[in-house]
Amino acid sequence: MIKNKYSAVVIGASAGGFNAIAAITGSLPEDYPLPVIIVQHRSRESNFVLEEVLQHKSRIRIKQADEKEKILPSTVYFAPPDYHLLIEDDFTFSLSADAAISYSRPSIDVLFESAAFAYKEKLIGIILTGANQDGAQGMKMIKKFKGITIAQSPAEANFPAMPQAAINSGGISHVFTLTEIINFLIN
Repeated sequence: MIKNKYSAVVIGASAGGFNAIAAITGSLPEDYPLPVIIVQHRSRESNFVLEEVLQHKSRIRIKQADEKEKILPSTVYFAPPDYHLLIEDDFTFSLSADAAISYSRPSIDVLFESAAFAYKEKLIGIILTGANQDGAQGMKMIKKFKGITIAQSPAEANFPAMPQAAINSGGISHVFTLTEIINFLIN
């Protein structure tokens, strides 16, 4: 069972990511046993629109992560617009306004690397559609700590550059279609 083997899921997405994220969050049950922590590249002016739209399509609780908030199961957390999201050793969130990485704030790499240090082999990392290489280094870190790393199949992704960069980095354990990702997470 996924709950016994893993403690958290981190997901990174950029261009074309909304539909992929909506498919994943819409498939998770209300009592999903793990926290799901997502960086979706978006405009700094987007406020809570993404979370509100996804909440209407999902049973699981969806919210923006808050500074020093304790990470709990059965919740999907999103990095706030224009802030890097980090996971501390005590499994709380930290927000940073440090410089953009790979032209992005929030950065997928920042989340993935901090999650790898906190959760080690109990982490599932997923990289979805996107038009840059953010997340590739973070996936390598997750894999280094023996977590599971999954890239959306570039052939299926709306924008294949991001999953392909992660695959090319050597940081990917599995390449799955979106349906296979969902099945992995819920079965």
